[in-house]
Amino acid sequence: MARKTKAEAAATREALLDAAEEVFFEKGVARTSLEQIARHAGLTRGAVYWHFKNKGDLFMALVERVRMPFQSLMEEVNNTDPTISPLEAIRLACHAGLNRLEQPSHQRILSILLHRCEFFSDINPIEMQDEISEECFDEMLLVFQLAQQQHLLRDDITPEVATRLMQSTLGGLFHDWLRNPDAFSLRARGAELIDALIKMLQR
Repeated sequence: MARKTKAEAAATREALLDAAEEVFFEKGVARTSLEQIARHAGLTRGAVYWHFKNKGDLFMALVERVRMPFQSLMEEVNNTDPTISPLEAIRLACHAGLNRLEQPSHQRILSILLHRCEFFSDINPIEMQDEISEECFDEMLLVFQLAQQQHLLRDDITPEVATRLMQSTLGGLFHDWLRNPDAFSLRARGAELIDALIKMLQR
């Protein structure tokens, strides 16, 4: 019975997150109330407060759904081939990230974070974006440093510059794509840019 109750609670939480994703995307975060989310999910506002302290807590949980730490992408690549070089691992990890971002749910949540989330009460979208960006930078930097130690990186490019070049390329690509997702394929254009940049960075 306890197991069923836990499963039902998990299902309710997921239903609320699904509803929040849809309503936030349609109305924006600031103009959405917890009552609207509960109604959209076919639940009560009490159900929302059972699982989330407030709208900020719910929004953080929504972002965590699509958060892809660069380290986890690297681990997936290295588990497939432990002998792979650091630069090739970065290339493949970025490809894997782009493939996931094209999933509709990932696209919507990133669009909410970047374009439909205003400063509101306990929600600071810039702070959240900065935290994700800094985490990605630190994890990617470690791999570029390893590439430098293995003499794979060009002598005139530091690991810090290489990381910023890759992060700036990806950031610009995401913003352009989220503004008009039908304009181009994120996977195709992203793969082209990532591959070209890696070639420019390597010895």
